[in-house]
Amino acid sequence: MFEYIFDFILVSGLIIGITAIMGVLTNGIGNHIFGGHNSSEFIDQSNKSSAGFKLVGGVKKRPKKHWYSH
Repeated sequence: MFEYIFDFILVSGLIIGITAIMGVLTNGIGNHIFGGHNSSEFIDQSNKSSAGFKLVGGVKKRPKKHWYSH
């Protein structure tokens, strides 16, 4: 009975592991072949839409001088 449970766990682990690895590999290959051309499409569109915005924010504060620093 132990051998059956061991074989079942071993085969199911191999099936799940091989399936996961094949999914990662095919996803990487597909992105490399079909999806690598416009990788910065959303960043470019965001930069275009915010091109005329003015920068906001206050003046940067200088660090405090401590009594022990000269």
